[in-house]
Amino acid sequence: MFDSNENDPISPALRALLELFTTDLAEVRFPDMNGDVLDEAAAQVRAKAEAVAKAQGALEAARQALQESQDALAQKGQRALAYARVFSEENPELSAKLDAIHLSRAVRKSGKVEAAVSSEPVAANGNEDNAPKRRGRPPKVRPAPGATLFSEGPSPEALAVAHEGNGVLPTA
Repeated sequence: MFDSNENDPISPALRALLELFTTDLAEVRFPDMNGDVLDEAAAQVRAKAEAVAKAQGALEAARQALQESQDALAQKGQRALAYARVFSEENPELSAKLDAIHLSRAVRKSGKVEAAVSSEPVAANGNEDNAPKRRGRPPKVRPAPGATLFSEGPSPEALAVAHEGNGVLPTA
């Protein structure tokens, strides 16, 4: 798993030392140190690093499962709160208790965000940032009041110059 140098848990300096003990210092033996001892220690480091990587993968999977469970609970909570608000329309005391509950937004499985149920308007500040994206064609550009049909077009002189010599009569 740690074959490439960028993913190797052993520093470049220690890798260089290990390389020296397998090449130039392969025959050298110190009282409790040689290339085999270093290779064994490096193998242990790589094995521990691989165990850490597997544990991190399992942790990430567990976090993802927790997030999905929390999202499902939040979505069910939103539905339960909406049902309870409809049910409590005739009971002002219960309705007041439900109005005090503000749940966070729940994420739907399709990736769209479901708005939290509240008694306040969604776009209270009228900001375009929180308004939904408009769909369809952009609206037609309308002339300003009092403007003529050709008020922004080229002048008759410019039309005459542009069409000069091509057999088209200029129109203004």
